[in-house]
Amino acid sequence: MFARQRKARVLFALSDIAMASVAFQLAYRTRAPLHWRFEFYLTAPQVALILGFALVAWVVIGLWLGIYDRLDSGHPRIILRDSFRQCAYGGICLVLFEYSLRMDLSRFFLLMFAVYTWILLLLFRLVAGRLAGIIRREFAAPIHVMVVGTGERAIRLAAALERSVDYGVRLGGFLSEERSPQVPSEIALKAIYPVRPVAELSAILQRQVVDEIVFAVGTQSLADLEEVFLLCDEEGVRTRVAVDFFPHVNSTVSLDRLGSTPLLTFSAAPYDEIRLWIKRSIDIAIAAAGLLVLAPWMAVVAALIRLTSPGPAIFRQVRCGLNGRRFLFYKFRSMCENAEEMKPALAHLNIRETAFKIPDDPRLTPLGRYLRKFSIDEWPQLWNVLRGDMSLVGPRPAVPSEVEHYQRWQRRRLRMRPGLTCIWAVSGRDKVDFETWMKMDMQYIDNWSLALDWKILLRTIPRVLTGHGAN
Repeated sequence: MFARQRKARVLFALSDIAMASVAFQLAYRTRAPLHWRFEFYLTAPQVALILGFALVAWVVIGLWLGIYDRLDSGHPRIILRDSFRQCAYGGICLVLFEYSLRMDLSRFFLLMFAVYTWILLLLFRLVAGRLAGIIRREFAAPIHVMVVGTGERAIRLAAALERSVDYGVRLGGFLSEERSPQVPSEIALKAIYPVRPVAELSAILQRQVVDEIVFAVGTQSLADLEEVFLLCDEEGVRTRVAVDFFPHVNSTVSLDRLGSTPLLTFSAAPYDEIRLWIKRSIDIAIAAAGLLVLAPWMAVVAALIRLTSPGPAIFRQVRCGLNGRRFLFYKFRSMCENAEEMKPALAHLNIRETAFKIPDDPRLTPLGRYLRKFSIDEWPQLWNVLRGDMSLVGPRPAVPSEVEHYQRWQRRRLRMRPGLTCIWAVSGRDKVDFETWMKMDMQYIDNWSLALDWKILLRTIPRVLTGHGAN
């Protein structure tokens, strides 16, 4: 919320670097004197390479898991869990890094490095919140804030400011944009705060410290408060505007700039360009590796399809991608050649409201049932992922005829690049009804993170191998 919270994240990341560096030295001094099967010794370049990678890995994993957002007020159980996950993932990354470079490091050293790091991080983080509060209270100047508005929105915001007391925030009171008997003279939260007319702001600024003023009023009142904004600008007082009065329930709000024009941006889908770029990089790497590894097997599958039923091995269909873009979708053909022409005659068997789904579909070939059960028919979509039409994780791509029948809220699923798997795929697959399927896609979009993508991928693997939930 305030810059001090962002600084806290940076300080916690720096503390991870310090703790991991100490843990590296402890692990090295623990292993080096042990005369086991071979003598363990690291040169200076090896130390720089291994420690440098480890420090980057630990911080990136901390950012990826969102650990630095929870540390300052985290429950000990959450700190214990997050620290263990971070060190476990870091240890795995270090082993893979060492294996890829064929450095043949001591496994005991790597284990002790991860364990020592976990212990040091855990001890530091358990006392960090209290220590940070003491440092802020004793050495940092508090931020004095006033809230313009007396309605429910303003009270809710003031309560959040009260909860930020550990960040040095001090709520100084309320300013009312109107004079009337209905306006209270004071508002009681954890403490009692005075309510003063906004017309007295100039005098208030002269007799007491006010660092920031937050406006929590309706859109109609903002235009009437232009003089107050100008006064704050002349006095050098920072102003903030609460924008929760906009009817964008699912949107994230950010401020962008086009030339000299500020733009208030509402996004109902993930928009973090850096994380989306990382997601795309992972897609390219895994899709390219998957195509290389599966190429011989895909040739065998294609040959079996051609030998067991007439028609092409690859089924092509137009699907809707990101923001409704059309693209050519590929999969191994699992149905008879004229399956699309047979749909009208089988429409009475459809069990879904919008999408077309038939239990024990008679159009499936004997080989196709096997391909569909274990998702082998989806392998060619790795090419769609490599091209950028799809992602590894995302809402499944819909055909245009289905999209035409979407309800308005369901169309938001088009705002995320479609994927090979999603929450729906690991929560029952074909046994999930259409509306629940759509709600799961909304849940994915609203809660998207790189960590969530990996969780879905890891949960998808056993379901694909066992064919669980597929028809």
